[in-house]
Amino acid sequence: MSIEAVSAPDRDLLRPLRYLWRIPLLLLHIVLGIFLCGFILTWNRHRVMKNGREPFTHRMIRAWSTGLMRIFGLRSVRVGQPLSDAALFVANHTSWIDIELLHSQRAACFVAKAEIASWPLVGWLAASGGTIFHRRGSNHSLASVMQVMVDRMREGRSVAVFPEGGTGHNGVLKVFHARIFQAALDAEVPVQPVALRFARDGKRQVDAGFREDENFMQNFLRLLGGPAMDAEVHFLEPVPTHPDGRRRMAELARERIAIALEDRAG
Repeated sequence: MSIEAVSAPDRDLLRPLRYLWRIPLLLLHIVLGIFLCGFILTWNRHRVMKNGREPFTHRMIRAWSTGLMRIFGLRSVRVGQPLSDAALFVANHTSWIDIELLHSQRAACFVAKAEIASWPLVGWLAASGGTIFHRRGSNHSLASVMQVMVDRMREGRSVAVFPEGGTGHNGVLKVFHARIFQAALDAEVPVQPVALRFARDGKRQVDAGFREDENFMQNFLRLLGGPAMDAEVHFLEPVPTHPDGRRRMAELARERIAIALEDRAG
């Protein structure tokens, strides 16, 4: 199946004007995030859902993430309903903003690359939100991360992962690594696939994610000055859990996400 990338023209005359008002708003929003992490999340990061009701900290994370998306011209749209705590959410991955996109609809502990922990300010914000850091390519790190995931989910918290193991490009959905699904089996929690989809006028925008050879700052600035888009979060049917079938669970989750990412029209 061919994938059409419907992108804004490179010559965007309104881009400088968007920077004029989005950058000050972003700086104010970051200051708000520092305040919230320093005075609220630090003390209440271990709160969990009870009887399906979100704790205040979860609602706060969702509100802050929704505001960040709006500053970037992204309107968060939820399709379907997320499972209550505890669950393992598995999503496709194309951009750094995927974490905030999912957080705008459902607070969860994310598994992210260890390099983020050393980023100025961003690393602290991520850690305050319960991020679990993983050193890619290290089996020891993965084993440790898996145990933390299991512990968090047994405590009643949800965890979100990107089973592709990295960001994809040009709308290509990579193979899902099956090992990460073992954490859900060990913690005895359900697995819910989540499709993250950027769209404009109903057409999928594969160019919203990282371009090949594009670094974080380049992508950050391109999205910050870009025209408005819808940012869809599709909560899909949970995949059946089988003690001996984590590979099949990974394949089924990927299949459901791939279907949800397709354009509906045409």
